[in-house]
Amino acid sequence: MSQTTVAQADIDNQENAIPPAGKLLQMIDSLYVSQAISVAAKLGIADLLKDGAKSTDELANSTDVNAQYLYRLLRALASVGIFAEVDNCYFELTPMAKLLQSDVPGSTRAAAILAGEEWYWQSWGNLFNAIKTGVSAFENKFGMKMPDYVAQNPESGKKLRDAIICYSLMINRAVVDAYDFSSISKLVDVGGGHGTLLAVVLKANPNMTGVLFDSPSVNQHIKEENNFLAQELASRCEMVSGDFLESLPSGGDAYIFKQVIHNLDDDRAIKVLQNCYRAMPTNGKLLVIDPIIPPGNEPSFTKLLDLQMMVSNSNAHIRTANEFQELFTKVGFQVANIIPTQSPCSIIEGFKSK
Repeated sequence: MSQTTVAQADIDNQENAIPPAGKLLQMIDSLYVSQAISVAAKLGIADLLKDGAKSTDELANSTDVNAQYLYRLLRALASVGIFAEVDNCYFELTPMAKLLQSDVPGSTRAAAILAGEEWYWQSWGNLFNAIKTGVSAFENKFGMKMPDYVAQNPESGKKLRDAIICYSLMINRAVVDAYDFSSISKLVDVGGGHGTLLAVVLKANPNMTGVLFDSPSVNQHIKEENNFLAQELASRCEMVSGDFLESLPSGGDAYIFKQVIHNLDDDRAIKVLQNCYRAMPTNGKLLVIDPIIPPGNEPSFTKLLDLQMMVSNSNAHIRTANEFQELFTKVGFQVANIIPTQSPCSIIEGFKSK
């Protein structure tokens, strides 16, 4: 099989030659790409190609789809760097396509599948009404909040959880790589969900103990799934149930909130941080893991991620560094550092200021 290559300089020149109207149309039509990726992810094409190139006929037989349509799908994806056609109707993995495999570090397959779910893109299609009313696009469309919807639709709930875990695992690794936890003896993970972040931090810091704090229903689900707390880290981690709007367990050297604060309006965020202030010792640390919106017209994924907040949760929004500073100050915390990571999230480190 012969490989046809195109010089990167030629590609760059083509990009630079596109007039503003053409670039705008590419943006408008970017849904073509996201839906194509989602279909390929649902079909498991990347898993089928893990051992080498295959023809679209082979792939179509394995997935029970139309071979001609599948070829057209993969040809389009190859044009944006996802898969590569190495001979007539034969495709192989590219670095991006490898991330659509099921069981590889950094897999994005679950997130890609979610993007193609009907209820998911229908809620995005209702963004106009969210802008008009100030109520989330999802709630406008389905007449209920997203947690209630997925509770009534278990299959949708599983796909949402899988996508959240996919996103979460990427953040976990980036946080551990970016922050030195070695001075912390006891870490309280507030709203820690399935404990994926706490597990990574504990493994990287063998002298640390942890507390996983979440609602009774979440903790019960973890126990039923027999996750990491029942395995090698169980002796170093305590699971505590409660409501962070009421109180937090005391005794931690540091309290970490990963993707919690951006889901709360200012009043509830202040209440949670006040509970943290009361539970924390004088020399304790507050670590908030959240996206931050940069100032000005600088391109940033976090600005687009803020639109997802308008789609999914009426109370949620991505904050700027100044908005975090204001929140912290109202409670009595001082922002000491804002540490970027190799993910959409930053680490906002705070201490008691009084």
